[in-house]
Amino acid sequence: MLFERIFGPRTPTASPVVHLSVGPQQLPLLMVRNPRARRYLLRLRADGIARVTIPRGGSPAVARQFVERHAAWLEREFQRLQAQPRKPAVWNIGTDILLRGDAVRIEAGPNGEAETVRFGGESVRGPDPAADLRPAIEGHLRRLATRELPPRVLELATRHGLTVRRITVRSQKSRWGSCSRRGTISLNWRLIQTPAFVSDYICLHELMHLRQMNHSSGFWREVERVCPDYRMARHWLKEHSGLLR
Repeated sequence: MLFERIFGPRTPTASPVVHLSVGPQQLPLLMVRNPRARRYLLRLRADGIARVTIPRGGSPAVARQFVERHAAWLEREFQRLQAQPRKPAVWNIGTDILLRGDAVRIEAGPNGEAETVRFGGESVRGPDPAADLRPAIEGHLRRLATRELPPRVLELATRHGLTVRRITVRSQKSRWGSCSRRGTISLNWRLIQTPAFVSDYICLHELMHLRQMNHSSGFWREVERVCPDYRMARHWLKEHSGLLR
């Protein structure tokens, strides 16, 4: 695997972006230091950027060696990513989108009503049906998520005897959720597009971080205890990520 350094602006935790050869492809590799991480972690983001996490005491040199050892896995993940269906850049009347795990079609308002569009039982007033409908519909989806996801987190927290201090719904680029040591849980609004068993898994995953702020084997045992089908949810997210980002 060949690396070519491309210098760019530094941040307190991110190293300069590196390009690496994965089969016939050149992929950007982002190295990010995380003092809370216990081991090196490699993932391929939905935008095609490989991200390696460097734990406390780790080094970029060892991170590169770690990536090289997993080159075959990275190539398979990139091929799978390329084969996924992609969310259309522009949403028009007739575009299919995901809502609560179902594919729903964007349609004009009843009787061709001007400046109203419908999808999956929802309606949005205001956008020009002839224009790109994505900003208006995504805004509506985010409002739905803000209304529906926090109560579900609280319901699940009560069921499992946990206390959540604060819940936020955000537009996260590479995470479905996060949990802070202070008890704040943040969720990606795009979870409103996933089936209930998937969004519940993410909520439970973050809630279990209130018990273990890591991804150790003990943490995953906690997740499996409260969400026995979590692997199915992770698989669904993996297979549909191209339609959700």
